Amino acid sequence: MMTVDEQLAYLTRGCVDVVRLDELRGKLQEAAKSGRPLVVKAGFDPTAPDLHLGHTVLIRKMKHFQDLGHHVVFVIGDFTALIGDPSGASKTRPALTPDEVQTNAATYRAQVVRLLDPDRTAILFNSHWLQPLSSEQIVRLTARYSVAQMLERRDFRQRYDSNRPIAIHEFLYPLIQAYDSVYLKADVELGGTDQLFNLNVGRDVMPAYQLPPQIVMTIPLLKGLDGVEKMSKSLGNVVRVLDTPAEMFGKLMSIPDELMWEYYTLLTDVPTADIAARKASVAAGALHPKEAKIALAGAIVTSLYSEESAAEAAREFERVVVRKEAPSDMPLVEYRVTTPGTTLERLLVDQGLATSMSEAGRKIQQGAVRLGGEKFLQARWSPVDPQEVVVSVGRKAFRLKVIA
Repeated sequence: MMTVDEQLAYLTRGCVDVVRLDELRGKLQEAAKSGRPLVVKAGFDPTAPDLHLGHTVLIRKMKHFQDLGHHVVFVIGDFTALIGDPSGASKTRPALTPDEVQTNAATYRAQVVRLLDPDRTAILFNSHWLQPLSSEQIVRLTARYSVAQMLERRDFRQRYDSNRPIAIHEFLYPLIQAYDSVYLKADVELGGTDQLFNLNVGRDVMPAYQLPPQIVMTIPLLKGLDGVEKMSKSLGNVVRVLDTPAEMFGKLMSIPDELMWEYYTLLTDVPTADIAARKASVAAGALHPKEAKIALAGAIVTSLYSEESAAEAAREFERVVVRKEAPSDMPLVEYRVTTPGTTLERLLVDQGLATSMSEAGRKIQQGAVRLGGEKFLQARWSPVDPQEVVVSVGRKAFRLKVIA
């Protein structure tokens, strides 16, 4: 059993804000005495069908609470997504349609249980308790907060000061999110640093419903593969939860060396002391950055798949990226050369990589065709001995076994 101090260190690792630490300590002490687990919630608006590693930073923190026996609630904000989260927005966000929300939300459950115990995780849609709210209840909720308090939010204040419009429904978003905490009687709410205002609204509103204020804990926004911008599908710098182990491993190996220490802290359970030791070893030249990154990628793939998947992904990376060999899952095509001077155009047409001989010829002339990784600029091709070579046209590729 962990002491309360050990629990605090485990739960707050990687956190930016904890409002408030002394209250969290008290709740953990009370939970230990009473045997009542804490209710820990985090909300995710289904604005896209794919979760990425940036989302898993928050999900992993939920898992830490779950590991200590607490009750975690994964809230799918199908109702709040119809409003549109104003966090960080310089203008009113376009609202999603109900069909878009449901399509995106349908994929979340399978992705969440990659990290959370499906038998001990409540996955709830907030429309379940928000849609039945009466007009009177909504008016009473809005009476709990003032316009002046809303304008303390930086993005609202900036838009107000620059005469950019703020729609009334945007003020509703943090209040509706706060009501999630009221309904669930949350002890702790987790969110990204960009959610600090919204989470604190929940903390402020709960006493009006005769509930103790929730603890607010925020997690950093994970930088994407470029090491500069936050991980975002729109920026193309993401590692998706649904990426294959090989795809995930390869993407993680591409991150800047300095970024891997942030990834170690936020995306693995490697002890803090071990991370510091590895970082020092890299700085001293005793450990190559590539080896540290291989261990990182393996830990992350293992957490979302298995040790066996991570090991195979590492072997595939070595085979394809380091030794420049063909991927093991690349299709094999056998092609018999019946006469000398078989044209490459005919091969491309036969394999469906060009619709006609003339189109195939243009692709060759444009340098779009590669044999063994090298541009092939000749139409005539006369292999003599049986051989295997990788043929790629654009993003399509296959292993070609030539039979003379």
